[in-house]
Amino acid sequence: MKILVLGGTGGTGRAIVREAHTNGHEVVVLARSSKKAAPLRDTATIVPGDALDPVTVTIALSGCDGVISALGPTRLSPLKEVTLLSGSTRVLVEAMQAQGVRRLVAITGMGAGDSRGHGGFLYDRLFQPLLLGPIYKDKDRQEALIRASGLDWTILRPSVLTDGPATRTVRALTDLHSFHGGKVSRADVARFAVTELERMDWKEKAPIISQ
Repeated sequence: MKILVLGGTGGTGRAIVREAHTNGHEVVVLARSSKKAAPLRDTATIVPGDALDPVTVTIALSGCDGVISALGPTRLSPLKEVTLLSGSTRVLVEAMQAQGVRRLVAITGMGAGDSRGHGGFLYDRLFQPLLLGPIYKDKDRQEALIRASGLDWTILRPSVLTDGPATRTVRALTDLHSFHGGKVSRADVARFAVTELERMDWKEKAPIISQ
């Protein structure tokens, strides 16, 4: 497959690019920073530009079979409105619809949508509302756009991310009654995301991903 990765220069995005390349896929990365994208040039084709620019996204998507979005704001501010996720998703969905590209795996986060309240006491009462409130409002808007897109989508909601090695013991949960927080490595999220794009086992579902 030819896969477009958005957010490919971030920690999770880099792991996704490596995993997709290792699995034999052709990878395209849309990146604003050529410096951050430089280490990926051996494993991906770099398209310079902004995920909010429809022309650039259309060019990057050309010939692709699917998309993995791992976009996320690089700066946290509890007071500043965030629109990157919903804005870029709107541009991406319109480009995918226009080009007939149907497969989309989008990584949001534990606490988005109906997974809110399942991160554990500190995460739910302090960390998410005080530090991540604007980001999660935009994640909710992002998820709503994906659900309404008509595409073959999967939303992945990782628990707290770590930089540890892949464990191969990842759980995907949509029944959250007994789930109250956890962690997962970026490597495990990357493996799950690439496999999901290949198989679409969780089509039109939004599981939490955790160890």
